[in-house]
Amino acid sequence: MSKLKDLFQNNRRWAAGKVKQDPNFFKKLIHVQRPKFLWIGCSDSRVPANDIVGLLPGELFVHRNVGNVVVHTDLNCLSVIQYAVDVLKVTDIIVCGHYGCGGVTAALKKSKLGLIDNWLRHIQDVATKYEHVLSKIKDQKKRGDKLCEFNVIEQVYHIAQTTIFQDALKRKQNVTIHGWVYSLEDGLLNELDAVQGKAG
Repeated sequence: MSKLKDLFQNNRRWAAGKVKQDPNFFKKLIHVQRPKFLWIGCSDSRVPANDIVGLLPGELFVHRNVGNVVVHTDLNCLSVIQYAVDVLKVTDIIVCGHYGCGGVTAALKKSKLGLIDNWLRHIQDVATKYEHVLSKIKDQKKRGDKLCEFNVIEQVYHIAQTTIFQDALKRKQNVTIHGWVYSLEDGLLNELDAVQGKAG
């Protein structure tokens, strides 16, 4: 329980710091959220979406799951995308994976972890699709990094194929999907050649 008390103390310090920097910080937040970006990323605790792109709360709409996967039957993810595109009118959807992703590594090794194995099956499908490339990479870390990239690219295409995104294009809405990968080693983002939409 003492660890949870630490979180509350951290929260009080954080809130006080925000008010010290800007006395109206929370007053501005409660009125409206107008993010221009939707971030679909991994649940990994080492990849804090707002922090790594230097945005404040309210500036980035976020959905996270293990392996930053977009599945056409995942109503949670699809609801987030639909709300972001149709209601918030975001201009950019970012799918961001990260090198060293535990989900990708487990999928690549076909590890048996329990219920999550069913979810990782989606990433294993990506590995199967790109086996002709992955099999030529002898170094395990580099193979995992390449699968991280392929996985992001596939998820970008999955979003592009949704009725949500297709309908947005039909009504000429300004929305673009991007594929990025974050490096835990240096904290830098890398853009992949996987743009769909207005800039594609």
